[in-house]
Amino acid sequence: MNITRENIDELNAIIKVKVEKNDYAESVEKVLRDYRKKASIKGFRPGMAPMGMVKKLYGKSVLLDEVNKIVSENLTKHLVDEKLDILGEPLPSINAESDLDFDTKEDFEFAFDIAFQPAFDMKLSKRDKITYYEIEVDETMIQESIENHKSRFGETSEADMVEAKDLVKGKFEQLDTDGNLLEDGIFTEDSLFAVDRIEEENIRALVIGAKKDDIIDFELKKAFANTTDLASMLRIDKEVAEQLEGNFRFTVQSISRHQPAEVNQELFDKVYGEGTIASEKEYKNKIVEEIKASFVSSSDYKFLMDAKEKLVSKADLKLPDAFLKRWLVAANKELTTESVEKDYPLMQADLAWQLIKNKITEEQALKMEENELLDFAKQSVLMQFRQYGLMHIPDEQLEAYAKQTLTNEDERRKMVDRIFEQKIVEYLKETIKVENKEVSMKEFEELFK
Repeated sequence: MNITRENIDELNAIIKVKVEKNDYAESVEKVLRDYRKKASIKGFRPGMAPMGMVKKLYGKSVLLDEVNKIVSENLTKHLVDEKLDILGEPLPSINAESDLDFDTKEDFEFAFDIAFQPAFDMKLSKRDKITYYEIEVDETMIQESIENHKSRFGETSEADMVEAKDLVKGKFEQLDTDGNLLEDGIFTEDSLFAVDRIEEENIRALVIGAKKDDIIDFELKKAFANTTDLASMLRIDKEVAEQLEGNFRFTVQSISRHQPAEVNQELFDKVYGEGTIASEKEYKNKIVEEIKASFVSSSDYKFLMDAKEKLVSKADLKLPDAFLKRWLVAANKELTTESVEKDYPLMQADLAWQLIKNKITEEQALKMEENELLDFAKQSVLMQFRQYGLMHIPDEQLEAYAKQTLTNEDERRKMVDRIFEQKIVEYLKETIKVENKEVSMKEFEELFK
């Protein structure tokens, strides 16, 4: 086995791997002996076919497999041993010919094109400026949070007459064209719907004011046009709901009314725990604090995107573009030469940014401890629970969910990436000049257009 490298320029090289018979002969022979033991060849019992026949039937394919395996293993080892920082993976060379005559020769030479990561410095200082956009918390946001708390911790009670915001439970019965109950028609009890979800105003008016045991006939599909919701309400297949026509008779069985909680100490205790908040002023301050905290990830994301644009431009990396375009097509089945050519400027910027992040991570010795990953996972899980109104989750339960999430390799990788991005954001904030600017949510959203 002989491996040589010929540098074409600073970013491209050719690696040649020469394989001789003594590199592969033993492994090929071993595989063929295993084939002989297991192969089912007509006229011979397993393991009794002549080796010559086994070689004739399987020799070339085994040779190809074993040689390719040896080349792959030794090429990978060479790249590691030589500490070559390459981009992508080696590709069959278009700059040098391979000698691969498996029919008549016993020695073979493979030629591969490789590309190197560009060498560069990333020196940052307070002369480098990036704006950090802080999203302003306005009164509308505060009131929305308060209304959410009032609704979530309010109480539901039975009502005598239907009002616009009530939930109504009742019995649906399908009618024929004459307004009589349809024999073998759709029938369901205990169907629940919100009055304010009724789409047609005249049908909504029929329901508002109804009392228990009142009967209302209306065209159900006009009231609820969403066939998924309709199918769920009637407990039928969506395909059946899509074909539904005509009127239904609805008999009111019960009326539920939700009464929002009052803004008082009882609400403060339910939302944040007993004794945590002592006044309405503290309550609103806590809400502002939470909203600001929820905006940090968005502000950091914008900051990171602006840093990407500035640092990619500052580094001005020269990349082996021709090789990278070939590699992208070879490594991604969904990509074509045409699509790569069209999108390459974005791909090029993304790759340059990844190299810059790797550089910062390495030079600043940024590391992640396993407990950091667990804490991040716990926070992510907690945010998911809060979306469903579950604010206080026992720590042992939260940790169990977090550990379960981390068993998913894809989720784990995403979280690791996010943690290192956070560390890079913190490094940049300390190293460059950050100009803080408060903007409204509308102004912030405009920055992405």
